[in-house]
Amino acid sequence: MFEDLRGQVAVVTGGGRGLGLEIADALAEHGVHVALLDLAAPERKAEELGHRWGVPTAAAQADVTSAEDLETAVAHVADVLGGVPRILVNAAGIAVWADATAMPTADWRRVVDINLTGTFLACQAFARRALEAGASGTVVNISSMSAFVVNVPQHQAAYNASKAGVDQLTRSLAVEWISRGIRVNAISPGYFLSAMTHQFIEANHELGASWVARIPAGRMGDPSDLRGLVVFLASDASRYIVGESVVIDGGYSIV
Repeated sequence: MFEDLRGQVAVVTGGGRGLGLEIADALAEHGVHVALLDLAAPERKAEELGHRWGVPTAAAQADVTSAEDLETAVAHVADVLGGVPRILVNAAGIAVWADATAMPTADWRRVVDINLTGTFLACQAFARRALEAGASGTVVNISSMSAFVVNVPQHQAAYNASKAGVDQLTRSLAVEWISRGIRVNAISPGYFLSAMTHQFIEANHELGASWVARIPAGRMGDPSDLRGLVVFLASDASRYIVGESVVIDGGYSIV
C-alpha cells in the first residue's frame, strides 16, 4: 500500500522540528524524497532522515511569509532532488495566547501571516511549479480542531481565526485546482504532545490535566498518531477525498 509515493518529491514547511518533522519522517519511510523548509536551516535534520530511510533529502531555509523565499525554495528542491515536487505539507505555524482586548496588533498579524498567509503562499509556489510542468500534485495543510471549536481555558482568538481561514482556504483551492490535477486537503489535529507542548505542560501540570480531562481517548495525541493519516492523504489511496479537513483529536471536539 502507498507504493505510489515511492520516488515522489515532497516539500514540508515547518519540517525542521515538531509535527512537521514527524510528518516528513513518515513520508520518507514510504520512499518519498523529502525536502524540509524551515526558518532555521534544517540541513542536519534532513541528513538524518536520508540516512534513516535511505532516500534523497534536501533542506532550505525559508520564511513562509515571504513569497520570494518560497518560490526560491521550491525551485531549489526541484534542482536538488531532480524533480518537480508532487506533495506539499504545510506544517509551519505558531500560536499566541492573549486576551483579545490586550493583544497587540503586531502579534495578531504575526499569527495570521504565518498560519494563513504562509499556507497560501506555499500552496501558490507549489502549484505554480507543478502546473507549469504539467504535473499533478497533492497538498496537505495542517489546520486544527481550533478551526471550529474554541479551546479553553486559554484565550487564542488569533490562532483560532487563522486555522478557520486555513480550512476555508483548503476548500477554496481544492475546488479551484482539482480539475487541473492538484488535490488539496487538510488535517485538523487536537492536542498533540510535541516536544514543545511536553515542555509546556511539564511546567503547567494543571492546564495539561484540564486538556486531557476533556479528551475521550484519555490522552493527548502522540506525534506518531499523525503518520498514517498524512501518508494516506498524500497518496492515491485518498484520490477521491477533496477539500476535506480531517479531524484527529481523540474525540475532543465531539463532546
